[in-house]
Amino acid sequence: MLTLEGIRLTRGDFTLSADFQLAAGSRTAVIGPSGAGKSTLFDIIAGFAAPDTGRVLWQGRDLTRTAPAGRPMSLLFQDNNLFPHLSLYQNVALGISPALKLSDADKARVQQAITRAGLSGLEARKPGALSGGQQGRAALARALLSARPLVMLDEPFSALGPALKSDMLRLLEEVLEETGAAMLMITHSPEDALAIAPQTIVVTDGRVCPPAETRALLADPPPDLKAYLG
Repeated sequence: MLTLEGIRLTRGDFTLSADFQLAAGSRTAVIGPSGAGKSTLFDIIAGFAAPDTGRVLWQGRDLTRTAPAGRPMSLLFQDNNLFPHLSLYQNVALGISPALKLSDADKARVQQAITRAGLSGLEARKPGALSGGQQGRAALARALLSARPLVMLDEPFSALGPALKSDMLRLLEEVLEETGAAMLMITHSPEDALAIAPQTIVVTDGRVCPPAETRALLADPPPDLKAYLG
């Protein structure tokens, strides 16, 4: 489904290289030290950065020069990408229409997603009036509505406590099951990787390793990953 073919990007004295494939519906964690290149990898896949060489392919179609909005993916980051001037309802509705032009059927779908995320009664609130967990649930509800085949998450739950993080991981798994989307998630937590990602990509010093089975990788990590995990 997603192929990074001979990717290489140099920024100053840092070079990222990647060459791997992800299958449709796969769930993959991305783990490695800060500054290793995880976010740069996401920038390339999402279209925020263009590689010096190589290609980003989606089902065989070359997306390397395609703008972010034209790529078949939803993005969730630690700050959840909610627009502060819009209500929770409007933020979720962006998953259907960037112009917020909704039919009656669309409105029903938005309300259903909000209810599913446990946010009923909060529709009129702005993001600043929501807790971190509520903001995360709103972002996941929007991803559910967008129904894009790849969900990319960059440490979306790192600021949450254990109980709330567990709830968010369960909701994410439900979203993935319902939509059939693939997942690519940056995390610093081996526990999160084990909880939701059967395979893991290790990134160290700009080297992006192909996906490996998560349990086996964490049971016997290579030296760089072992040093990072302590």
